Parts: sequence; structure tokens; C-alpha cells
Amino acid sequence: MSKKKLLITGGAGFIGGNFVQYVVNKYADYDITNLDLLTYAGEVTKHVEIKDKSNYHFVQADIADRETIMSLFEQEKFDYVVHFAAESHVDRSITDPAVFVRTNVMGTQVLLDAARKIGISKFVHVSTDEVYGELDFDPTVFFTEETPLQPNSPYSASKASSDLLVRAYHETFGLPMNITRCSNNYGPYHFPEKLIPLTISKIMNDQKVPVYGDGKNIRDWLHVWDHCAAIDLVLHEGVSGEVYNVGGHNERTNLEVVKTIIETLEKSEDLIEFVTDRLGHDKRYAIDPTKLEKLGWKPTYTFETGIAQTIQWYIDNTAWWELILSGDYRK
Repeated sequence: MSKKKLLITGGAGFIGGNFVQYVVNKYADYDITNLDLLTYAGEVTKHVEIKDKSNYHFVQADIADRETIMSLFEQEKFDYVVHFAAESHVDRSITDPAVFVRTNVMGTQVLLDAARKIGISKFVHVSTDEVYGELDFDPTVFFTEETPLQPNSPYSASKASSDLLVRAYHETFGLPMNITRCSNNYGPYHFPEKLIPLTISKIMNDQKVPVYGDGKNIRDWLHVWDHCAAIDLVLHEGVSGEVYNVGGHNERTNLEVVKTIIETLEKSEDLIEFVTDRLGHDKRYAIDPTKLEKLGWKPTYTFETGIAQTIQWYIDNTAWWELILSGDYRK
């Protein structure tokens, strides 16, 4: 019996990288290909422990390179695609929206064409709760899968566009697919431009931590390992054509997150520095994961247990993130 072939795009990034390790270690009977362009946020040192495993392969390529992607799909005949590859930093999308449209929209369309051509069994498109826009501070209101898409940044607009393309390929061409929309992730190997790893690295170096506006913007935090388990479940059990929201009911203001890290590392709140707010900064994200829970998923981490594990990981792996901050990882 031939092995199932799984393609993971963006597997040198944060969430994709954790998912690559998750499936390589869980599914010895799968043939797993990690495709990544290795832009600034992609690095493969995180995969040193799996790189020599017989069921793991790495391909450096651009998902928007139609000729290369078509050739790869025709050669490998993948059974499944889990699509993480995306430009994802909101601040960068405000500076240069065109890069986000090329990768997140055009790149997704290339993958969909390739997947359709070879007749894959399932295409899982990993998206974000940011496509829903923002919520007010009413703690009883949450994003559901029926919430209208109202993206507010070039990043979230590009992700919403790719979501709609995936849906259209299902409705028009019958492509088997699922879309997952997750809340803010945190955990090991998070690129240190995002709030939690940035705060940990700066606090450990006794540097000022920038906090946008008054710090009262609320996010629902999800440990990346819980997210990996959710995607695994959707890949194998998700009803084709359905959207599944992934969130952990772990809402915290940005200021609360920063103060938790400072307290854990036993440093002073004098390191907090309030800076000019981000353009179009959404007030609150919060997800109702009931639909996914009915499929059989439950998060294993509370924010308290997850942030403690994450901080300890950054303490134990200083060499990894120092290499990122210095830029030497690019070598």
C-alpha cells in the first residue's frame, strides 16, 4: 500500500513549522513535503531533529511560481494539501500591500489550480479570525463561522480574498476543501516580531517593550500545539466545504499579556513603553469554537499554562531567537 502524500506550504514559518513537526512525528506512514520560499520569516533550523527522517522532504519554492508548482504537483501527486504559506505581519502589510496580494491571493490561486488538476483528496486552507474585522468590547459576542467578512488591514483583506477563492473552487469545481480561521497563536519558534516573542526577548534583555495605544486591544490566544491538533482533526474529519473556527476562549488585552510576561520574568513594568497606535488597529477578536468542538477538538492549554510553557521555551532556547534577532539565521 502506497503512502499518503501530504504537502504543507509555509512549513518553515511559525504555525506551519510546528505543524510539520507534529505530523512528521505522528504519521510515519505519510510522505510529507514541506514547501517554503524561506523569506525573512522562514527558517529551517527548527527542523534539525526531523530533517533526516525518511518521511520528510523540504522543497524551497514560491507558491506564486505557477510553472514550478504545477510541475511539483504533477510529479508528486499529493493526496492532501495544508496551506499555511502567507505573508502575515499586519505592520508590513500597511507598508507594502502588494507583496501580500501576490503571495496570499495569487499564490493561493496557483495552489488551487494545481490541486484541482491532480484531483487531491483534501485542501485545508489555514486562515485567520482577522478576516471577520473587529468586535466591540461586549464579552458575550464572538466570531462564528457565519460572521460576515469585514477585513480592516491589507493583510486581513488578502487572507479574506484567498478564503473566498478556496470557497469558489469548492463551489465551482467541486474541490474538496476546508477553511480554518484561528485566533492569535503563540508558542515555540514564534518569529520575534510578534507581540509575545518580541516582549519575551526584550524583557530578557532589559529593553523597552513597545505597546500600541493604551494596550487595551483584546486578542483570543491559542497555543500553537492546540492549533496543530485542530488542523489535524479538520484534515481527516472535517466535512468538505465547511469552515471551522479555532479559538481557546483565552482573551487578554495586549497590556495584560505584556504584564504577565514581565511578572513571570520578575522584571519591572517600567520597561513598558506606550507608542503611537497602529493604523486600523482592531479593538477585539474572540472566537466561538463550538463547531470544531462538536467535531471532537478541545484545547489542552489555558493561557496561564501556555504562556508559562512558552516563556520557559524562550529561556531554554535563547540561541535560536538570538540568531533571528542578529539576522545570522539568514546565512
